[in-house]
Amino acid sequence: MCKMDDPYLQIPDVVSYNHYFGWYGGETSMNGPWFDKFHKMHPSIPIGCSEYGCEALDWHTSDPKQGDYTEEYQAYYHEELIKQLFTRKYMWATHVWNMFDFGADARNEGGENGQNHKGLVTFDRKYKKDSFYAYKAWLSDEPFVHLCSKRYIDRVEDETVVTVYSNLPEVELFANGVSVGKKTAEDHFFKFTVKNQGETKLTAVAGEHKDESVIRKVDTFNESYRLVEKGAILNWFDIDAPEGYLSLNDKMSDIISTLQGKMLFMGLMGKMLGGGKKGKDGEAPKMEAMGFEINADMMSMMGGFTALRLFTLMGGMMDVKFTKEELLGLNAKLNKIKAPKKK
Repeated sequence: MCKMDDPYLQIPDVVSYNHYFGWYGGETSMNGPWFDKFHKMHPSIPIGCSEYGCEALDWHTSDPKQGDYTEEYQAYYHEELIKQLFTRKYMWATHVWNMFDFGADARNEGGENGQNHKGLVTFDRKYKKDSFYAYKAWLSDEPFVHLCSKRYIDRVEDETVVTVYSNLPEVELFANGVSVGKKTAEDHFFKFTVKNQGETKLTAVAGEHKDESVIRKVDTFNESYRLVEKGAILNWFDIDAPEGYLSLNDKMSDIISTLQGKMLFMGLMGKMLGGGKKGKDGEAPKMEAMGFEINADMMSMMGGFTALRLFTLMGGMMDVKFTKEELLGLNAKLNKIKAPKKK
């Protein structure tokens, strides 16, 4: 939690930060620029990333979003982090959290209690998640090709994006034996758009290596692919989100970019974090959570959370409980605020 100008940074021989932009708030795109800023301020201090990662279980989607615990979001997250961290040669080290899912008794996330699911490999070591192969594509000299999302078979869209990882220069994808095309990718992440009709056998070929999977067109989303949080006051799909207006499913950065949204949440968060305490010598009270000051950097990170996820996590951190009625009331107020136009 040290700020970039903290005097403590002058003491160690090397420095590393844990950063979870793109998982515990913020956007994946914030990781590389954060380290650039640090390196510019302290060009003589060796800087690294001591932890980064996100959780994934056997949940799936064609529209991955931060906090959905899908294998597809974890793959996207690590693709972005690999490209940002591995290309910054001034960084002395990076450390993925974690190679394997592991036991964490007090943890209750992702639909399976007692585990941290940030691993690139499952707890039983039997299944390598797609993100494992993203690192293999960058770090291994052993030629291979890997088709992603093998466990995501039923899909509702008419066209679907198929991702392939390989450390070979060119990949060709076949759908039911017919070539979809050949692609090259300097980042080792190959993206194909495939028509989704009936049942389709996919075959990815790179040099002498190939990998296969199956997708199937369905009319309605297969609910076994979606996390339903047990014991949650609200799940995201229970929330009214009229088109063109805000809701609890919107990111905090979008909400506070509107004057009404900012006033609504600053007042609410001020009560939660300030706790009514008076600052010294008439100064405004510091906003704190779990002993850490909520400063501009932390607020920037929080901008990547949806409002629902932020209040759920902060409720656990600060032992502040929201009822279903309170959250729905807040959502009703947000539903009256026009959403900012996407740039």
